[in-house]
Amino acid sequence: MPSVIILGAKGRFGRAVATAFKAAGWAVTEQARHWPDADRAAHRVALSCDDASALTQAVMGHDVIVNALNPPYPEWSVQVPRLTHAVLEAARVSGATVMIPGNVYNYGADMPPVLSETTPWRAQTRKGRIRIRMETAYRESGVQTIVLRGGDFLEAERTGNWFDSHIAAKAWTGKLTYPGARGVVHTWAYLPDMARAMVELADIRSSLGQFEEFGFGGYAVDGNTLIAAVEAVTGKRMRVASMPWSVMRLMGLFSPLVREVMEMRYLWDVPHRMDRSKLEAALPAFQSTPFETAIAACLAPHAPGATSALAHRHLA
Repeated sequence: MPSVIILGAKGRFGRAVATAFKAAGWAVTEQARHWPDADRAAHRVALSCDDASALTQAVMGHDVIVNALNPPYPEWSVQVPRLTHAVLEAARVSGATVMIPGNVYNYGADMPPVLSETTPWRAQTRKGRIRIRMETAYRESGVQTIVLRGGDFLEAERTGNWFDSHIAAKAWTGKLTYPGARGVVHTWAYLPDMARAMVELADIRSSLGQFEEFGFGGYAVDGNTLIAAVEAVTGKRMRVASMPWSVMRLMGLFSPLVREVMEMRYLWDVPHRMDRSKLEAALPAFQSTPFETAIAACLAPHAPGATSALAHRHLA
């Protein structure tokens, strides 16, 4: 039985990919800094991943390491280099393949409308440059590394992401906030699908090169299309508000986290989609969840009791 250790297993991608690997029959070890007593189990390890020695010990015997670690934005400049060093050291010693969920930060605000594995990395933001340095370290390490790159996450959990916080939060009352211009294409990645794709790439890792990037196409839709899908699920006409970016800019004077969010505002103004051709060639049988079904799944946790059955019908 192949084995995988998920670093950051309590995070958004970590939870989803752990579920997907288990469903595919892998032996799964889940890492987090701390596990509450109720969640402790033999397949879970509690450690800090910036401790290279402890991490190396934990990953020994695993075929794959999924690096789903994602420190808070304000800590990236310090934490990401440390974590990269520790994960690479553990991978070198153990011989494991590293798999990473990537994002579009690398490309920068002047990115073309279609992003592929050959699109230059020209990020000017702080977080984009950190991601470039991180992925370059993997590319030059000699460790087999597979990056699956997607857009903003869609998931059926309340975790404070863009969709959860601003689009779904009040949708069942007929209200939503859309962060960008409604006619601009934005790319979304439905986490259960992206996680399944990572598992399938892990299954064929022996046929892949030392450093491989794959674009996860997900759903490239403009705001009008997304709003229409929300209306179809809820049965309500949406009253759409714009994101109060000017207020957030003022909040950023006092909040490091809001400042970091503001730095990525351009992603709502610049149209972009992932070229999925390389992934489709590698995984020709992969089937994505229909867009409307994914939207219904993501809205379901926000549905009031009187209307939750409607959301579940859309999932059927």
